[in-house]
Amino acid sequence: MTPRRPAPRPARRPARRRAALLAAALALSPLAAPAAVPEVATDIPPVHSLVAQVMDGLGSPGLLMDQGADAHDYQMRPSQARALAGADLLFWIGPEMTPWLARAVEGGSGGRAVALLAAPGTTLRDFAPGDGGAAGHAGDGEGDHDHHAGTDPHAWLDAGNAALWLELIAAELAAADPANAAAYAANAAAAKARIAAIDAELAARLAPAKDRPVVFHHAALGYFAARYGLTVAGSLAPGDAAAPGAARLSEIRAALAGVACIFPEAEQDAGLVAAVAEGTGARVGGALDPEGRALPPGPELYGDLLRALGQTIADCLAPA
Repeated sequence: MTPRRPAPRPARRPARRRAALLAAALALSPLAAPAAVPEVATDIPPVHSLVAQVMDGLGSPGLLMDQGADAHDYQMRPSQARALAGADLLFWIGPEMTPWLARAVEGGSGGRAVALLAAPGTTLRDFAPGDGGAAGHAGDGEGDHDHHAGTDPHAWLDAGNAALWLELIAAELAAADPANAAAYAANAAAAKARIAAIDAELAARLAPAKDRPVVFHHAALGYFAARYGLTVAGSLAPGDAAAPGAARLSEIRAALAGVACIFPEAEQDAGLVAAVAEGTGARVGGALDPEGRALPPGPELYGDLLRALGQTIADCLAPA
């Protein structure tokens, strides 16, 4: 009698192969993939800096302007327009600051747009009558971005607003990327602490100069002046950068009686300020850069901007 052979065991390879394929499918599925950090666009260097601090270690926001460009009058390059269209989030001051971007936002370009100027709790100020200015306009040509009426959009120059916006930026990023919510919140808290230290430093540095009137080239420093109690006599706000005639110079100089310092602005005509200050007894300070045009974009820009403004103003107002 022929011995019975044992029945062959079922092959395990197909089962193993199915398990391997299932594991691979799960690994490639959206459920298993790590959460994607949102694509973020920003309008101006100070806002870019705040957002970069909140996104530190997770991603980098895009900046829709070239370094040194005028925020009020800009035309995006094709690559910047594509970056806006592909963004999940846009953080911007609002149409009051960048009207060229408002047209794109209204046209539906990009994802969710967060206008910081409209954020609840933001300290806002209107352009004061003197912002036009107490020193008079040296010119009213069409070249000037004349927005000296209504809400002053330069609200990032109030450190309190920046602190508030950091929280909003973190909340918006967390809503778009819940997996990294804790990291966004921690980054925002660290950035707020850094800004609070700079704010206290500037308050101490500028306190001795509170009663010494100043004139700014352009009405962009109202928030900064109000934050630190500076006395602003007005602004020159030239339009066409043409030097005023002798009669106009005399008129402007008369309005500058008692002014301690006159400040030119980066990218503007410093020669006009020197001509206006001549014979008035007012010092000419260093050029101010409220938009951070001359600074390298990045997380450090916002703090560097505040410190540079404070140092330049304090240097001019220091006793001779």
